[in-house]
This record gives sequence, structure tokens and C-alpha cells, in this order.
Amino acid sequence: MSREREVHQPGVLGLAAAERLARRPWPARPIRPDIEVSFEFFPPSTEAGGQSLGECVRELAAFAPSFASVTYGAGGSTQLKTLATLAVLRESTELGLAGHLTCVAKSAGEVQQVVDAYLSGGVRRIVALRGDAPEGGPNGGVAPDGYATAAELVRGIRSRPDGDAFDISVAGYPETHPKAQSADADIESLKEKVDAGADRILTQYFFDNDDFRRFFERCRAAGINIPIIPGIMPVTNFARLQRFSARCGATIPSWMEELLGPLDDDPAVQRLVAATVAAEQCRDLLEFGIRQFHFYTMNKPELTAATCRILGVRPAPVALDVREDVG
Repeated sequence: MSREREVHQPGVLGLAAAERLARRPWPARPIRPDIEVSFEFFPPSTEAGGQSLGECVRELAAFAPSFASVTYGAGGSTQLKTLATLAVLRESTELGLAGHLTCVAKSAGEVQQVVDAYLSGGVRRIVALRGDAPEGGPNGGVAPDGYATAAELVRGIRSRPDGDAFDISVAGYPETHPKAQSADADIESLKEKVDAGADRILTQYFFDNDDFRRFFERCRAAGINIPIIPGIMPVTNFARLQRFSARCGATIPSWMEELLGPLDDDPAVQRLVAATVAAEQCRDLLEFGIRQFHFYTMNKPELTAATCRILGVRPAPVALDVREDVG
């Protein structure tokens, strides 16, 4: 077979990709006018980290996210940093802010004190998580009078006199939580969180969209009807992604390793490829009907900004005065 025939007769997967690309209006115009994005940041632990976060917020705020969340360490290890970071961002931006909240190793009263602090700081969005228990902690990391599950945490927030004032997001796992007894048990646990009063589901990141589609359909079949927003992780460093994914149970397809692994030594090229990969993942999900995406930024704005631009989400000038020492 000649090289020309090889080029013009792609395999089944190649044909499917070509047909999908042919249906897309890109690059002549943005693929959709109604895409919503949100971003996750983490509290900095050093002065340099504070400067990096400030730069990240300045660049990504221009994309008008529906909200921006700030993470919270296991056992509350970054609680004060989370509160400080949220305070700075509230003072210097008009972003809708969400504070992560874990309940492991904390009494119900201690957890509610953090909720009080969020409320007094003007933060009414909460990402409610059980959290990872400290190694070797008694009773699985659950305080004697604490919340044992994320569903109990959500219920505890909603049971407050001001509980209806909060917008609550919870976590979902397209590939099943690594500690769940089964995929069915994981969906049942998620349904409990929804029934307790969650407003939306933010998923763990994933790279095989079939995993998300199956998860989405199983949620709907189980009566989970709130928004399910896919978590997108642009790859800023492949070796670091491998280590993190091994801990959280996210599968990295072999093609990603072949494509991005060798580029850790060439970060400029890796960024170009990684942005294309993330945008392609989002474009495929758009065809499934998804319109909202939650980006795990890792406090590095370039890939998230590039992905948003490829999707047709355009930045607009915003007035920001983010301090250099965020957090």
C-alpha cells in the first residue's frame, strides 16, 4: 500500500476522530457561546507561592469564572491559610469564592466554627468533603462528636439556622472513590450527599471521557439530578501527575504517558501539547452536553487560560489589586 493510501484511509478510530472534528465549528468561531468555567486554587505556603497565586488569580479572573475555590488540607492542616487566602481574594477581587471544608479529625463544633468564619468573611460557597484521615489516627480519623461522612457534613451545614444561605458543592468520582467498597456503593454515598442538601457535584479529574459518561448516566439513573461538573486537570508536569494520580486513584491512559511523559524535560512544548489535550477533552464533553468545567489550576494559570481560549471563553479586562503576598 502506498503512503498516500495510508494517509487517506485511516483506521476506525481515525475516522471517528475525523468525523468528530468535521462536525465542529472550530476554528472559525467559538464552539459554544454558553460555556461556564470555575477554578480551584490552593493556599500558598511560601512567599514565592503567594506571588505565584497572585499572578494566577490576576490572569484567570479575566475569564469571569462562576466561582473560584480554595482548598483545605487534610485534618484542617491549612485551615488558617485557607481563611487568609479567601480574605485576601475577597478584598482584592470580585470573584465568587468557595472555601473547601473537611470534617475528618474535627469535632462538629470545630467544623461549625470554620463555617462561621466563612460566613463572617462573606464566603457562602462551600466545597464539603470528608477529607483524608491522618495516618494512624484513632477511629478512622473521626472525632467522637464529629461528622463521619461528607453527607453528615452537608447535613450539619444545612441544619444551621442560616443553612439555606450556603451554596454547597460535593465531590464525585468518575472512576469510583479508591476507598469505596464498590462502584454501586460509591454512587449510593454520593446520593446521600445530594439528599443531604448538596447543590452540585465537582468531579475528581479524569482523562477518559467514557468514565465520566458512564458515571453521569449512573448518577442520573440513581435519581441524582443536580449539576455534575467535570474536573479538568491540565498537565503541568507529567511526573508529578503520576505521583498524585497514584494516591487519588485517577487512571492515566497509556497514550498520555507516551505523548506527555517524554516532554517533562521540554516544558515549553509540553505546555502546548497539554493545553491541546485538555481542550480536546472538553470539546468531547461539550458534545455530550456538558457546559460547565472546573479546572484544577495547580496555581499555574497558563494551561487553564490557554484551554479556555481554545474553547472560546475569552478574557475581559478586570480591575484587580491582588496583593503579592496572597495567603
